[in-house]
Amino acid sequence: MDQPFTLAACAEMLWRDRPIEWRCAQLKELGFEVGLWNWPEHDLSALERSGATFSIMNGYLTGRLADDDGAGELLRSARETAQVGKRLGVARLNLHGTGLGERGLPARPSEVVTGRMWLKARDTLSRIADMAEEEGVVFTLENLNLPVDHPGTPFGRAEDTLALVESVDHPRLRLNLDLYHVQIGEGNLIETCKACLPYIGEVQVADVPGRCEPGTGEINYPAIARALDGMGYRGPVGMEAFSKGDPLDALEAFRTAFTI
Repeated sequence: MDQPFTLAACAEMLWRDRPIEWRCAQLKELGFEVGLWNWPEHDLSALERSGATFSIMNGYLTGRLADDDGAGELLRSARETAQVGKRLGVARLNLHGTGLGERGLPARPSEVVTGRMWLKARDTLSRIADMAEEEGVVFTLENLNLPVDHPGTPFGRAEDTLALVESVDHPRLRLNLDLYHVQIGEGNLIETCKACLPYIGEVQVADVPGRCEPGTGEINYPAIARALDGMGYRGPVGMEAFSKGDPLDALEAFRTAFTI
């Protein structure tokens, strides 16, 4: 049996009654890298003491891609977050089409995305990529599903995030390809992976419905793992999922699904 991928798991979604530094240390002990959400919610010194390797973290606190005021705020926030990312050694800093508020809803919903918004989003991401080059960090742009979790989020579909990242074409800007969101919003997971492959920075997974670990829903993740392996993907795969029962069992199910 082979493990061609680096496996990570989102600390905020597991052992939710335990301190975050305990969760990070536990994931490290189990052989996983760690994904994080918003850094101001945590004691950075405690995260450092956990000894964890951080795969991905939210790369901004405020701001938007597609309007002048939002873009300026996003650049400022992303540069601030880059300093934290460097302190913690985070491999990738994650972006969305717009800022997300309570329950993951967009801070500024956009039911229609205009051509002007597309051009502004591309310009903003180009500026992010240039800043990332200066800071020595990598940003990713994540796709989100619109029907269930993030209605009204601009540039949410995987084909949208691919179009933007491909148009910028900078090694400091990659895709965070979240297959949970793809399955709900678009489907056709393996072909989507193939289309996105040259630009993927990280693949994230959870099963549908329920957003729990692989094996709890309809997605055939062992088949996805074999397909990714066959394409030559050797990057990180992160479980951004709740555990249906014991987190240890969820992590083992995840590991098994992505062992070839």
